[in-house]
Amino acid sequence: MEKFTVKTGIAAPLDRANVDTDAIIPKQFLKSIHRTGFGPNLFDEWRYLDHGEVGMDNSKRPLNPTFVLNQPRYKGAQVLLARENFGCGSSREHAPWALLDYGFRCVIAPSFADIFFNNCFKNGILPIVLDEKIVDQLFADCLDNEGYTITVDLPNEELKTSTGQTVPFEIDPARKHVLINGLDDIGMTLQHVDQIKTYEQQRREQRPWLFGAVK
Repeated sequence: MEKFTVKTGIAAPLDRANVDTDAIIPKQFLKSIHRTGFGPNLFDEWRYLDHGEVGMDNSKRPLNPTFVLNQPRYKGAQVLLARENFGCGSSREHAPWALLDYGFRCVIAPSFADIFFNNCFKNGILPIVLDEKIVDQLFADCLDNEGYTITVDLPNEELKTSTGQTVPFEIDPARKHVLINGLDDIGMTLQHVDQIKTYEQQRREQRPWLFGAVK
């Protein structure tokens, strides 16, 4: 998993509350267990004017010009501004996969659905919870300033905007450690590989019959 330390990116404002995981990545695209390839269908029903299916050539589909991610000023956005209860609905891990594959590394909102919030950390996305009034201000500044960027400084737990605003945020120390070091669940386990090997050797010595050493 890619490490997250300090990231600067264009912010895109998704001004919708209660965005569920089926809106983030519709159910018809949940046909792969690989973490890549979902970006073109992120927010599919809002992003395109037709109904998307697996295997369609997305480059030839008609875009919805009113949807935020189709507007030129937000091209290449890496920070998503969202409203309350973002990521509600089903527990599909494909939702953060789609966001990450599109290019988002951080989502800022007043609140998140719990399972989605946890899945973000497992996939290298930083979800930041801020007071609703602060989020309102970020939305307003983003809309008023084309090319608006946010620098996310995870080690120092603060945001810096291109308009000069500095906003502190809080994050659980264990989750912070995971993102800064680029550790998924397997990576966290491998941090203890020496202890695991020692334990396995002890088990072989104490109970050799479990490993086929005694017949």
